[in-house]
Amino acid sequence: MPIINQLIEIATESGINIHNITRQIKDLIAQTSIKNGQVLVFSRHTTTALAINEYEVRLLEDIKVFFNKLAPASDRYLHNDLHLRDVPEDEPMNAHSHLLAMMLSTSEVIPIVDGKLALGTWQSVLFFELDGPRQRTVSVQISGE
Repeated sequence: MPIINQLIEIATESGINIHNITRQIKDLIAQTSIKNGQVLVFSRHTTTALAINEYEVRLLEDIKVFFNKLAPASDRYLHNDLHLRDVPEDEPMNAHSHLLAMMLSTSEVIPIVDGKLALGTWQSVLFFELDGPRQRTVSVQISGE
C-alpha cells in the first residue's frame, strides 16, 4: 500500500484565524493514484489545531468570539511569566493559544472513497491559527490503493 507524505504551507495572520485547507488536500489526493484509503492531516505546531466543520463567515466569527471567552489573551497565565523561563527573546505571551489548541485536535483522519474526500455536504477541513502571524506547515499523509 503506497503512503505519500506532503506538506501544506500556510501564512497566517495575527491572532485567531481560520483557514479552509480542504481544496489543498483534495489537490494533493488528485495528484496520486489512490482511489480508496485515507488521509491523515496533522498540525505541526503547539498553538495551532485542526477540525472538521462548516466554513461559513458568521460561524467563523462565532468561533473566534467563543475562543476569546474560553481563554482570553488578557488573563493571567503562569506560562506568560517569560522572565521566569529560559526562552528566546522573541517568545510571545501565548498561554491562551496553547490552552485553546488543547481543546481542539492536532489531527484529522478522513476516508478517501473513489478518489475523493468522504466529507459531508457542509464539512470542510479547518486549520486554526491561535497565535499568529507565522508561517505554518500541515503534514498530509495519504495512504490506500
